[in-house]
Amino acid sequence: MDGYEFMTYEEFGRRFFEVAVTEERVAAAFGAFAGDQFEMGPMRQGPAGLAKVTAQVTVQQPRAERIVGETIVFDIRIPLNIHMVIDLRLDKPRFDVEGEIKLRAEARAAEPLTIVIDVGKPRSADILVDVESQSLRGELLRIVAGVDAEIKRFVAKYVRDEIDKPASKRAQVIDVATRLDEAWKGV
Repeated sequence: MDGYEFMTYEEFGRRFFEVAVTEERVAAAFGAFAGDQFEMGPMRQGPAGLAKVTAQVTVQQPRAERIVGETIVFDIRIPLNIHMVIDLRLDKPRFDVEGEIKLRAEARAAEPLTIVIDVGKPRSADILVDVESQSLRGELLRIVAGVDAEIKRFVAKYVRDEIDKPASKRAQVIDVATRLDEAWKGV
């Protein structure tokens, strides 16, 4: 056949991955959560659980950066906005939080002809937060009670739980053979 530059099957496989698994596609998959809001709490915190913490978390549009090496890896950043209240019965300090979830995902090949986007589970250290209190008393509470660390811990746990959900697991797997069969049949 004229007009084609042929390559080996190995070259084709590598090139297929590089074309099929792009920054845009990975970011769009995580972007399904963009705009989502979820509630934290109320959670009892502090000595004898005297404080009740509630928060409204809004997920922003993620960004993905592809790193091509032996494998194709993505650094994913998901910005968050959090509005939090700590109810101390006598006072209710409010906090505004800008944050970011750092995830790492690897595109992997699996049998029989499957692409798996293997998403690593975040730790507290993978959550960045910038907490702004609305009052001096709130700022003191933030420091004494370790509010920043609690936010990181909760968000990391929430994301780990989301990654483990069956719908999330299914979204991480692309059955290429089935998609090719559908395309070949003109479905």
